[in-house]
Amino acid sequence: MINIKQVTRTYGTKTAVDGLDLHIPRGELFACLGHNGAGKTTTIKMMVGLLQPTSGIVEIAGFDVVKQAREASLRSGYVPDEPYLYDKLSGREFLQFVAEMYGMPNDVAAKSIDKQIRDFGLGGFVDQLAESYSHGMKQRLVFASALLHDPELLIVDEPMVGLDPRSMRLVKDLLKSRVRNGGTVFMSTHTLAVAEEIADRIGVMSQGRIQFLGTVAELREQLSSDESLEQLFLTLTEEEPANFVS
Repeated sequence: MINIKQVTRTYGTKTAVDGLDLHIPRGELFACLGHNGAGKTTTIKMMVGLLQPTSGIVEIAGFDVVKQAREASLRSGYVPDEPYLYDKLSGREFLQFVAEMYGMPNDVAAKSIDKQIRDFGLGGFVDQLAESYSHGMKQRLVFASALLHDPELLIVDEPMVGLDPRSMRLVKDLLKSRVRNGGTVFMSTHTLAVAEEIADRIGVMSQGRIQFLGTVAELREQLSSDESLEQLFLTLTEEEPANFVS
């Protein structure tokens, strides 16, 4: 579903992503972990077409995100780390706008909008202007918009930031449900307990490279430790990268 081949992204003299190779198969919930500045968000922005790689190729469902941007974008939904909305649109109007951007027929869009309103519990505020929404309400609306066109791949950057426990449970259940139903999820997160709870595999990024790729159990075996993922993550990122590439 996701193929990242020898991807590098630089900003002037700074290298944010350095020769990244990563394959995420269909039906996997993958969690990308790393400190601030590790390269997670830059990687995601290249996957969704907001940034172009300096070198290398990113493919979504076999489509090059640079050369076949439209085809790739139709197969993925994106939830950024900040829920950017149009304050003077209601939630319903925002969903209608997004549906038009995806080229959804009116009848299909209407059914999908109604479904997302139900699934995300938006009914109590969806006809109010977005400027009145709390962070959690905005986040739920952005999730709903990302799923309007029922994408094969959901890409989520820091999904739990600012959410209350009930909303966190809703998001975790949603991500697991997408995968159970044949979808694929790529998420970056600082919430290590969430990654440990729901991810099929994790990737630990540091200095623009993947330092570990595998399951939490494999990481514990590699480090000969039964400690929490948080402690394993701290141990891993304190060591030299070359010792932990797998």
